[in-house]
Amino acid sequence: MQQFVLKALYVLVTVKYPRLRPDLRYFIRDNYYSRLNQFQFWAKDYVTKSPYKVVDFHGEFDQELRYVMPFAYWHFLNGTLKKTVSSSNTKPFYFFSENHEEKYNKRVWESGYGYYEVPNMTHSPSFSFSKWKRVPLKAHYKNDVFVYDKPILIIANKYNIEWDKPPINFLDVAALDRIISTYKSRYQIIYNRPLSTQIVVDNSEIMDLNEHEWMRQNHPEVLLMNDLYGVHKDKVSNFNHLQLMVYANCNRFISMHGGTAALASYFEGINIILSHPGGGMEHHFNEYATIFPALSGAKILHAKNRQEVFDYLDTNY
Repeated sequence: MQQFVLKALYVLVTVKYPRLRPDLRYFIRDNYYSRLNQFQFWAKDYVTKSPYKVVDFHGEFDQELRYVMPFAYWHFLNGTLKKTVSSSNTKPFYFFSENHEEKYNKRVWESGYGYYEVPNMTHSPSFSFSKWKRVPLKAHYKNDVFVYDKPILIIANKYNIEWDKPPINFLDVAALDRIISTYKSRYQIIYNRPLSTQIVVDNSEIMDLNEHEWMRQNHPEVLLMNDLYGVHKDKVSNFNHLQLMVYANCNRFISMHGGTAALASYFEGINIILSHPGGGMEHHFNEYATIFPALSGAKILHAKNRQEVFDYLDTNY
């Protein structure tokens, strides 16, 4: 029955989006199916409304942030959340869940395919917000610890394999030097590129950019998230907890395509996202204008190359 419905939905998508590339239609089809799948829970969600929903996910971090966490939070507000299950060190993200299990020690990106348990499960030109609520990470984690004389500017960089290719979306040392030199007098810059030992990795191998020691020597005014963790690790439960506390006090971000960009989009303010064309599906579906700003109401500025990052900085920061 499932295969029949999926085939019928693909035909529907083909009729509705005749100019769309055939392979992209599968994403929309899967989202349609995931929304139809919710009808079986109508009575539990809107009539009996007792805790029953177990939200269990260990796919890509980006997918969890965009679709799974807001779904779990909706069930929490609805009174129907029973349990959440995710990867190691994710309890801070699910602060609202009274029963959260950190079951998985590795993310498996393939597990996101065929995962029809949430109304939105993959890329799409439109999203359902009927069972999707913003998770108030900023309000929950705002604090008096990470407060400085100048407003915070977070550079959330990454340097890892993308789509089985060498790194594409990242700021190299030259770009970092230009940004830091220009803005360190105006902002307290905090640099964040987590090490593989600090987060749960998936298929994207993290590589070495050799920028941390360079930054300590050439721009000692910049605070490194890795160093902050060393100083404050007795006050936080894990590295993710630290990230949430620091991000909650910030309104200006530079982030990279993927989970890095999704996380920074949770904290209002302005988020410049470096995402080169030719890789992720966000470009095809214009998602930097839809789901990303929906995460917190943040102003999202999509930079398609490093020069556009500099241009957005010049006009907004």
